[in-house]
Amino acid sequence: MIVHIVMLSFKEKDKVKNLKKIKESLESLTQKIGTLKSMEVGLDFMQSERSFDLVLSSKFDDKEGLSNYASHPAHLEVVAIIKEVTDGVKVVDYEI
Repeated sequence: MIVHIVMLSFKEKDKVKNLKKIKESLESLTQKIGTLKSMEVGLDFMQSERSFDLVLSSKFDDKEGLSNYASHPAHLEVVAIIKEVTDGVKVVDYEI
């Protein structure tokens, strides 16, 4: 099993609106991408100096499933929006 974790830091302009939009867009991918086995999207409530605004944790059967997800048109649409409204991204992928 592959776990894919992404942390996003959002620009201040329209931040609350954009957080909601991206959260909903990401969660909708579970219905569109067969290799995506599960996904959790969380919004940070601490808002500390070290915090990111949103975290995504998703699971795939294998590396090929993650690769298919990464290049899927529905995912790429969300990524394009994310690039417009964020100013920081960190990613970790690992096997369990």
